[in-house]
Amino acid sequence: MEFKRTTKETDISLSLELYGSGKAEVTTGVGFFDHMITLLAVHAGFDLKLNVVGDLHVDMHHTVEDTGIVLGSAISKL
Repeated sequence: MEFKRTTKETDISLSLELYGSGKAEVTTGVGFFDHMITLLAVHAGFDLKLNVVGDLHVDMHHTVEDTGIVLGSAISKL
């Protein structure tokens, strides 16, 4: 299922299959955050495609916060 969220600070697109095989393609612009979200998908066994464009020139707060909102909303709807 596809999910999107666009705010003044971020533009997020997410594709999620809860009963997948642990495949993940994650691009947030924050290396460690990419790594952690990828590991979540791999160990939880869901397939995830996540692309985030955020205001990283300010800081990573909005990127991480809005990604959590989108991922949590997606999981709760499936």
